[in-house]
Amino acid sequence: MKVMKGLLLLLLVLLAVAAGCVQPASTQKTAPGDNISYGPDNWRNIEVTDVTTGETFTLSDFSGQYLLIETFAVWCPTCLSQQIEIAKMRQSSDDPALHFSLDVDPSEDENRVREHLERYSFDWVFVVAPREMSQSLVDEFGVTIVNAPSAPMILMCPDGSARLLRTGVKPAGELASEIEKGC
Repeated sequence: MKVMKGLLLLLLVLLAVAAGCVQPASTQKTAPGDNISYGPDNWRNIEVTDVTTGETFTLSDFSGQYLLIETFAVWCPTCLSQQIEIAKMRQSSDDPALHFSLDVDPSEDENRVREHLERYSFDWVFVVAPREMSQSLVDEFGVTIVNAPSAPMILMCPDGSARLLRTGVKPAGELASEIEKGC
């Protein structure tokens, strides 16, 4: 009986310690259409490198312009379908947005991403998102933003606000309509 009480007490102590080690999940998530205000020390301000040119920049460097930001992985066929729609949109002479594709697969590197964009003749900016950028995106938009097969995209407006677009492949015309709606 004393052994049983001792084990029960030990179990309660271990549970209390374990409970103190667990951090609550972030509650700051957005749904498609929600607005996000521009703020310091987040994904907009993390330095990234264009895999084609080697140029480094932050997304906030492009404030005052519309940005369509796609997260993807090279292995993802849904992502490729979305990129084909982005390419169609870019062929339009009235495309008002700058386009960025952020590879969020931690096992992929710049060479693999460069091979991908060259294979399909994509001509916009591709980067490998640093881990802290991926985490910051998750903190702001939820885990969907790094789930490549859901074809996640963000519209960032000239004032720095941003919103998550619906999941799934979005045709070129829908992307243009989303830009017209703004943030």
